Amino acid sequence: MTFNAENPFALRSTLEYELPDFTKIRDEHYLPAFYAGCEQHLEEIDAILASGEPTFENTIVAMERAGKILERMLMVFYNKSSSDTSPELDKIEAEIAPKLSAHSDTIRLNPVLYARVEELFNKRDSLGLDAEGEWLLVRYYEDFRQAGAHLSEAERTKAMQINQRLAELDTQFSQQLLNDTNDLAVLVDDVAELDGLSAGEIAAAADLAKERGHEGKWLLAMVNFTGNPMLETLTNRSLREKIMKNSLVKGGRSNDNDNRPVLLEAVKLRAEKAKLFGYESHAHYVLTDRTAKNPANVHEMLRKIAPAARRNAELEGQDIQTAIEKTGESFKVQSWDWDLYTEKVRLEKYNIDTELFKPYFELDRVLFDGVFFAATKLFGITFKERKDLVGYHPEARVFEVFNEDGSKLALFIGDFFTRDSKRGGAWMNNLVDQNHLLGQLPVVVNNLNIPKPAKGEPALLSFDFTTTLFHEFGHALHGMLSNVTYPRFSGTSTPRDFVEFPSQVNEMWMFWPEVVGNFAKHYQTGEALPQEWIDNLKRAETFNQGHATVSYLAAAILDLAWHQLTPEQVPSNVEEFEAKAIADYGLDFDLVPTRYRSTYFSHIFAGGYSAGYYGYIWSEVLDADTVDWFKNNGGLTRANGEHFRNELLSRGGTQDALQLFRNFRGKDASIEPLLKRRGLL
Repeated sequence: MTFNAENPFALRSTLEYELPDFTKIRDEHYLPAFYAGCEQHLEEIDAILASGEPTFENTIVAMERAGKILERMLMVFYNKSSSDTSPELDKIEAEIAPKLSAHSDTIRLNPVLYARVEELFNKRDSLGLDAEGEWLLVRYYEDFRQAGAHLSEAERTKAMQINQRLAELDTQFSQQLLNDTNDLAVLVDDVAELDGLSAGEIAAAADLAKERGHEGKWLLAMVNFTGNPMLETLTNRSLREKIMKNSLVKGGRSNDNDNRPVLLEAVKLRAEKAKLFGYESHAHYVLTDRTAKNPANVHEMLRKIAPAARRNAELEGQDIQTAIEKTGESFKVQSWDWDLYTEKVRLEKYNIDTELFKPYFELDRVLFDGVFFAATKLFGITFKERKDLVGYHPEARVFEVFNEDGSKLALFIGDFFTRDSKRGGAWMNNLVDQNHLLGQLPVVVNNLNIPKPAKGEPALLSFDFTTTLFHEFGHALHGMLSNVTYPRFSGTSTPRDFVEFPSQVNEMWMFWPEVVGNFAKHYQTGEALPQEWIDNLKRAETFNQGHATVSYLAAAILDLAWHQLTPEQVPSNVEEFEAKAIADYGLDFDLVPTRYRSTYFSHIFAGGYSAGYYGYIWSEVLDADTVDWFKNNGGLTRANGEHFRNELLSRGGTQDALQLFRNFRGKDASIEPLLKRRGLL
């Protein structure tokens, strides 16, 4: 296993924006770069330890500069393994995950290095640091404490062992879930069963079946959450039932992909680690570093929402039952009926059929004339597709982003379509973090899972996918507009329960009059989306929010329930624990299953959100309050964009997150705008 200057990760890329040279990167480059990167990083740490009396420059800044071979390799590898994996990449990930955990612990659990940081922390007021430098020192001190550097040698060894095993389990959970999700795709023999799907969706299902060796049939892929977007239009009830039931057992069957033993071991190990650190539970341990601070604060907010959400969901269920009976049917509504008949109720109550929006939501028009257009209006930034720059996959499109004065800002990579090698969901990540210390501009990636249209057909987005595109681009803006000195603070490097806030705010521009009027045009005729539909949609803003809120809250509660256990309390039966946790909160409503069951809850068992899934609605409090601010201050204006950019988006993690919000908003957030938005007041 050789590593030399020919390895693409050996040196900083010479391409524009330091875009990794994907024309040269091969699978065989990852492991040599990983091991060489770890070795170099430890040598740099040894140099720090040998550098004499600790100073901010020779300790904190030196750590910011260290480990860059490893960082370059990891950014590319984990982006690739999540968006375009393969058996070889899965094997590499399984090898490096525990070793990376051990490497990180070797540094963060080093008592001599911690002593240097602690010494600087204790005399920080006399170091003459600027605000960002002082906050960097505080964060490093807290990072080391959170890792356990202050523990005894025996406790540090135990923590390291737990971390390595958890890294292995995270990887195992993710890989088994992808395998089981692919295995549970529903094969259809007769096209008549697909009544209700569009011609494009049917053609895409035929293409997928052909790809997997079932030519002449149709294959309906599973998604990462409970249910499936196809349930909104499929008229075949037995097929809807099969899709829903398949979605609910992902990773939870007694086969090689059974995630139940994996998650139970992970829960117990997390609880043991929290106990080792002197915390009541993993949730208490995690939340000390979040804006919520402790589980009690989270429960206080969620319990304000849950009862009203349940009542609203029950009322929505009654409306759906009525709609079923109006069609002459006598069956009792089930979870697999909800989406289809919700659309019928929406049509009857508000004259809205969101399926009819699709021809007006063509991908490129949404992207260029909607998402990019709004960003230009708000921040003055512009976009140019760079087909000469090569992404990590043929479908990954590269865009150069410029400031209003024409100066370079970032590269944005959009990878929009689903494929078997891509994990479910939608996400943003960086290939290069913006920072002034190393003079780097950001390279930011958005991944979605939009069904790929048949060859030659346009990519027409559902209402939900259009919302997701705006949402994920909000994360991208957070990364691209970053203007920080140190890599540690770049872009979205904020607490987990704050990071969703800017992305949620960006969703508001989807139906802002100037924006929707610019992009929502029929892909064939150019006709604008009827204003009546938009008006009706606004009247229906709280429609089906009972279902949406109960589904989300059930998952958030499930996450907290798992992570408030002591090691002795970890159960043996996953399904029984799930049911009790959700019932104890009054959210046990069969018509509305939790958005994620434990066995496919990647956010918390493979995605870093353990004890943090509540963060979406926690962030939405800030989001709803911010939307009110924009509306009351003139909306989509450059002045508002500059204020949002300068006071919050560009600051990354350079201050306490809630202080950044106060700097922008002028006050703490109020929960009332959120309750009003969700129809819970």
